[in-house]
Amino acid sequence: MTVEVGPNLESLSASFPLTFPVPTPFTHPSLISVKDLHREEDLLRNPHSFRQWWSAIHTTREAQTALLKLEPVADIPPEKRAILGPLASPVARQSLQRLTYLYEAALANFPGSFKLWKPYLQMRMSYVLGKQLIKKKAGGKKRLPDIKDALEEEQEDLEQWEGGLDGVVGWEEWKGLVATFERALMWLPKLPRIWLMYLSIFSHPNCPPALSHSHARRTFDRALRTLPPSLHHRLWVRYLLWAETRGGLTTVAVYRRYLAIDPSVTERYVALLLSPSNPSPRPLEAAKLLLALSRKAARGEYISAEGKSPYQLLGDLLDVVEAHAEDVGMGVEELPSTEAGGDSVDADAENPQQQQSNHGLIRFAGPPIAVGADGKPTPVYDEDEDPDNPRKLNVEKIVRKDGLAVYKDQAGRLWTGLATYWIQRGEFERAKDTFETGITTVLTIRDFTQIFDAYAEFSERVISGIMEELGNPDEEDEDLDVKETEEELDARMKEFEELMDRRPFLVNDVLLRRNPSDVQEWEKRVELWGQDDEKVAETFTRALSTVAPRRATANFHRLYIDFAKFYEKGGTTGEAEVDLASARKVLEKATKVNFKNVEDLAEIWCEWAEMEVRHENYDDAIRVMQRATAVPKNTKINYHDHSLSVQARLFKSLKLWSFYVDLEESLGTVESTKAVYDKILELRIANSQIIVNYAAFLEENKYFEESFKVYERGVELFTFPVSFEIWNIYLSKFVKRYGGSKLERARDLFEQALDKCPPKSCKSIFLMYAQLEEEYGLAKRAMSIYDRATQVVENEDKFDMFTIYIAKAAANYGLTATRPIYERALEVLPDRQTAKMCLRFAALERKLGEIDRARAIYAHASQFCDPRTNPEFWAEWHAFEIDTGSEDTFREMLRIKRSVQAQFNTEASYLAAQALAASQGAAKQAEDAALDPMATAERQSGGGKSGPTFVSAKQQAQQDDDEQSQSAQIVGNADEIQISDEEI
Repeated sequence: MTVEVGPNLESLSASFPLTFPVPTPFTHPSLISVKDLHREEDLLRNPHSFRQWWSAIHTTREAQTALLKLEPVADIPPEKRAILGPLASPVARQSLQRLTYLYEAALANFPGSFKLWKPYLQMRMSYVLGKQLIKKKAGGKKRLPDIKDALEEEQEDLEQWEGGLDGVVGWEEWKGLVATFERALMWLPKLPRIWLMYLSIFSHPNCPPALSHSHARRTFDRALRTLPPSLHHRLWVRYLLWAETRGGLTTVAVYRRYLAIDPSVTERYVALLLSPSNPSPRPLEAAKLLLALSRKAARGEYISAEGKSPYQLLGDLLDVVEAHAEDVGMGVEELPSTEAGGDSVDADAENPQQQQSNHGLIRFAGPPIAVGADGKPTPVYDEDEDPDNPRKLNVEKIVRKDGLAVYKDQAGRLWTGLATYWIQRGEFERAKDTFETGITTVLTIRDFTQIFDAYAEFSERVISGIMEELGNPDEEDEDLDVKETEEELDARMKEFEELMDRRPFLVNDVLLRRNPSDVQEWEKRVELWGQDDEKVAETFTRALSTVAPRRATANFHRLYIDFAKFYEKGGTTGEAEVDLASARKVLEKATKVNFKNVEDLAEIWCEWAEMEVRHENYDDAIRVMQRATAVPKNTKINYHDHSLSVQARLFKSLKLWSFYVDLEESLGTVESTKAVYDKILELRIANSQIIVNYAAFLEENKYFEESFKVYERGVELFTFPVSFEIWNIYLSKFVKRYGGSKLERARDLFEQALDKCPPKSCKSIFLMYAQLEEEYGLAKRAMSIYDRATQVVENEDKFDMFTIYIAKAAANYGLTATRPIYERALEVLPDRQTAKMCLRFAALERKLGEIDRARAIYAHASQFCDPRTNPEFWAEWHAFEIDTGSEDTFREMLRIKRSVQAQFNTEASYLAAQALAASQGAAKQAEDAALDPMATAERQSGGGKSGPTFVSAKQQAQQDDDEQSQSAQIVGNADEIQISDEEI
């Protein structure tokens, strides 16, 4: 194959150059045919007529295009077409020469015409570069986009060509194209369009290396020097994209030049430096650039083009450090100043004139220290931010100073990044110390979990590596000491197990560092120690000395109580000796702590007394409560005054007094217990339960009158509704005790109870009062009490009271005596209850044989009963008329029903009634449909008529009368109404 390719290349290259020297009719007679003589004569006669030249060029171009379309493409071998591209056919080469001749001749007369130069250059480019592929895009571009957007848009819009002349075979033609552009720029140096067209050819894949590298870079530089600064934006976009394709030092040099005037593409430059396709990555330079960006962003001097925050930029730096630890950071042996003092590096950074490089030369770099316009010192030169400086980074100092000191909420990521850096460098002990420092300083569980998981994974990897080393010994490693390696493995395994065991304690430490006054976490800490009494006691002591009482979370007092119980029970297991003296000291100390709530201090005293009771020290328990309930001289202290200490307000704690009184009831005498109860009442801190308990205690000890006095004091202390319960108990106890022997006194008590009793609560008292009169007093007084009750109780209870009143009146005086009660009930009760009472009243009259009175009651009740919502009432009246009425009374009932229905139709309640009736009607319709589908179909079709049927009011009334009469007749067959002729 190689033998045949050589001659082919020589035969192909023999056709070139085509346009150098410029073809003319003298050198190439085939350029002009007989048909072109007339055109040439016109051009010779009018050499300065631009129209003549333009017309000739346009005509020739169209003719050559037509010839190219007629030429068969299949006759050209694919190998030849791949090398020569657009110039593979003789017609194309001749077309290039003819057009070049015309353009060159025209430019000889019009050398400064952009209208000629542009199509000429485009024509030459099309024959050398190939057919340009034009992408279709919707919308327009921004006039002056940011450099980031401009790079992205330009990269998408870069010219692409199909085919193209080979750079080796067509070297002369490529060189001629470049020379043509140079001549054009000689005449039109300030036109950016020509510069951009010229620069675009260097991105062609077939461009010869002699043109696409050094010549291209010099051309870009020339364009920047020639064009005004306002147009540099368009050139730099092309220049940067071209530099990215070249890579290596070219990319570095071009980007450094641009970053000097616009640092917004630094992140793109960093990505290029670290790109996997970059044959010579520069991680140290990328790390220093990211560090500089992070610091500038933190100071507000830089806004990331990628939208990254200062912390995200610092995170990118950590990623670079982790991936290229050896190339970026210093080792442990290179950090003597940091390990010794920690401030020497900072001191050197503040004096750049005194810094020395690795070559021993003094560096006078960076601006002097000065004060900016805002009064803040401007940043000085820093080697860590200079990408040209070869000194590596002090990663640990950067992470602590620029990371942990600023981004405290991201400590987990920073500590793990620093530890990973030391792991990549093989400094395992340094990495371990970093992990330990991290887990003992973070303040959140999220950060702790992140560091701990990385620490555990690191430990597992180290153990796995040692085990693999033991399992697969390397023959080359003759110095491997198996015993020493096994000892190291055992030590690593032991450290890993200890780490896993420490995890609950470490989590607890994190939470306690975040809030040292978190009582619940201290309690968990105690539980974590299990049965280690020494550690438990130490934890309790540390917790009580650390927690601030006013900042503590809930149940701080429980720590003191649990600590005292720890001594009382003899440790966590109970095997140690009981130490009541230490428990008393703990509780004694707790009584002097200013807790948040008085109840916490009260519980401390109560627990102390309970401890003494558990150990049968009853006298000590009483003395403890006496100390706790000592009343000061000034008893007007407000219990809720938080400006005072809890010790000053303790004597008003009801919880404390309740425990004290329970203790006295169990251990003391009646007199001592009464004294405590009296003290509670005197301090005015008693509640209703204390009153009831005091009275019950006196009653148990046969002090009945004193117990009644306590009830009386209770009803004086409290108002309704609290006193209502006390009155209930008091009255029931009094009646049970004395019955009717002290009737007048009982009446006075009931009257006192009813004096200020609200209507909501007086029902039960009235019933109790009436029952007392029925059993021990007069029936007349009982009736008057019931009568009073019907006037006083709430409307919701009046119906029940009238019901009871009527029943009692009927039992005592007969049914006729209930008529006035019924009548007053109908006047007082609300409408919804009046109808129900009317039905009972009508039933009474029917029993007494008063049919007309019953009918009148039904007529009276009808005004409150909507036929749609109260069908039961009308059904009962209907049955009443069938049983006892006449035809006239039945018609009167129907008339009243229609009038009532019409009345309710005009009221607001009609909507509610209509909704209820609709729901009932729907249910009934569904039931009828299940029984008679044909009837349902007839109702839906309107009885066989199309559309709904409307009946007038008169017809509807007549229809209702007929239906009611018919129903009456049907029912009358079973129980016919007998009307004599005389009655008619």
